[in-house]
This record gives sequence, C-alpha cells and structure tokens, in this order.
Amino acid sequence: MKFPTKAIHVGQIPDAGTGAIIPPIYMTSTYLQEAPDKHKGYDYTRAGNPNFTNLEQTLAVLEEASYATVCSSGIGAITGLISNLKQGDKVVAGNDLYGGTFRLFDQVFKNFGLSVRVINTQNLDEVEMALQEQPKMIFLESPSNPLLRISDIGAISKLARKYGVLSIVDNTFATPFFQNPLLLGADVVIHSTTKYIGGHSDIVGGVAITNNKDIKEKIDFMRKSMGLNPSPFDTWLISRGIKTLALRMERHAESALKIAAFLEAHPKVRKVFYPGLESHPQHALAKKQMTGFGGIVSVELDLNMEQTKKLISSFRLFSLAESLGGVESLVDHPASMTHASIPKEEREKNGLSDGLVRFSVGIEDVDDLIEDIGNQLVNS
Repeated sequence: MKFPTKAIHVGQIPDAGTGAIIPPIYMTSTYLQEAPDKHKGYDYTRAGNPNFTNLEQTLAVLEEASYATVCSSGIGAITGLISNLKQGDKVVAGNDLYGGTFRLFDQVFKNFGLSVRVINTQNLDEVEMALQEQPKMIFLESPSNPLLRISDIGAISKLARKYGVLSIVDNTFATPFFQNPLLLGADVVIHSTTKYIGGHSDIVGGVAITNNKDIKEKIDFMRKSMGLNPSPFDTWLISRGIKTLALRMERHAESALKIAAFLEAHPKVRKVFYPGLESHPQHALAKKQMTGFGGIVSVELDLNMEQTKKLISSFRLFSLAESLGGVESLVDHPASMTHASIPKEEREKNGLSDGLVRFSVGIEDVDDLIEDIGNQLVNS
C-alpha cells in the first residue's frame, strides 16, 4: 500500500460489534477482568487503550517501523525516552532545538545529573568528536526549529552505531510523508503529533517510534509509570486527522515554496530559511533525504524589534500564535514565544536573532496568503 492508503486504513478497522466504519472512542479508565491479570489486553488506560493501539499501528507503518508509543505530548514522548537514562549519563543535542526540548534538557533533567552537550550537527567532524566521548544518545531535529537546518541523518546514524550511541530524530517538521529517519538509520523517531499529524490545532500529543522492541517496552513502561499517556479522545482525533496528512502536506509544501520565493525577492527581507530554496546551504542534502520540504518558512526581516512585533500582530490570515502544522496559517516570533526559554546569548550564538519570524503555512489559497504578507510588509 502507498502512504495515503496506509494513512486511511491501517489501524482503522471497522468496529466488529456494530460495523461502524470509524472505530469508537474508548472513554474508559479501567477494564473488566475475567480473573486477576486475565483480560483482553488492557487493564488500565494509563497503560493502554484501544485508541492508543489504533494510532500506534498507523504511525508505525507510516514511519516504516515496527513499534510506536503514543504519549501526552511531544515533550512527553521525549521525557519517556530520556527517563531511561541514569545519573551521570551524557546526551549530545543539536544546536537548533525547539525551546521546550532545550528547556527539558537544561532545566529539568540536568537537575537529575544528566549532562547535555549542544553541538552543530551539520558538522560531521564535530559530531564524531562528541560521539567519541561515549554519550548515551544523540538528539537532533532535521529540519530544525526554527532555522530549518538540515543534518545528514544517515551519516550521523552511522557514526552513532559506530560508537554505540542511540540516535534520535525529531521528525515533526518533515512528517513521515516527506522523510523516514528510521530508513536512513536512526534508532528512534519523535513527533509532536500536535502539529502536522493531528493537523487541526485541536489536540496535544506525541509519539516515539522505533524498530527496537526493547526501546518500545522501556518507553511503554515510562508512560505507565510517569503518567505520560494521552487521552482516548485525543488519540481518536489524531487518527482522524492523519487520514488527510498526505493531501495536507502536499499543499503545505507547495504553498510554502511559493511564499519563500516571494519573501526572498522582497526588499524588506534580509534572509529566508527554507530547505526547498536553492539558496539554502543544505538544499542538496534536503533533496537527498527528503521527498518534500515542508510547510515552515522562517525569515529575518530588515526591521527593528518594534516594527517586527507590529508586523506580526497585523496579519489578516496569519494568526499570531504558538505551535504550527495546522490547516490555518500561523506566525510566530521565536525569541519571545516558542524559544524564549533559551537564554538570549545562547539563541544568538546559534543564529536565532530577535528579528527572526517563523511562518507556518496553512492550506488556504496561497495567493491570499502572499497578498496578506505583501500588504503588511508595505505598511511596516
């Protein structure tokens, strides 16, 4: 089966009891047992639920994987993974991470004795030097948030295997429609299913996906033990949203490329970050490991801070809001919103300036979106 067919049919078997095409929402906390520890596969929803299972089957097959564990959020999925580490363990992380991921490493797990080293994962020599120090895992985003940097997942995964290090890729921006890190050699894929996979800005969720049964069992255990589970309703909504993922991603990427080209030619724009542009420094690598370039476009504007804030608060169709990946277009100011938890000097060292603006391009008519951006740039 091709991707769109799998997204609709895998994990979505009609209800055996009623014939309902759409599986029901199992809004239950507990399950009837025939005898102690003798049940139909479920005993308590914190540990498992049929809606979790349905979505896990879908997401695993879309990422060309054997196993998936759905969690309460993307951060929840990362927490379940990191919680298997011990005091004194080391982690290597890419230098352009979502602010919430950085905060989790820097302000939470560091307090438990976890050491985190931030490196430039576009530099393979730097990656190998860091891996020689025997960290337990290397964590990267590609494309990254918000600068859309591309790391060589295949090469990094090969180096990680060489040194016995677990490789983890946050694939939220690309989605399994445009990129499959496990096929490139990664050990674990993370998604915030809040974003493109859910696609409608109405749920919060996450997932960890792998071909390693031991990793799957460990994350399942942490989900149960730490209360990292989603709700049955949220997983049901994600299963609904994922059916249109292929159609949505095609539209997101098509419109994002047109908007990126428009912005690149605009006199009030200093720089455009979009891997689909030939001007992107890792454009060739993006073409090699991705089948499309996604729906996020970041720009540095030739405006001061006050002008930038006024601009992003003035769009008619781009709503100023956190998050991304929904059918509606959003605009975000990373320095004061999604990445505010990263210290200013750390942000600037990694190339994230106060003037950076991130657009999440929705599925509206692209001409309307370009008109909205153009009108506000003229007035800024």
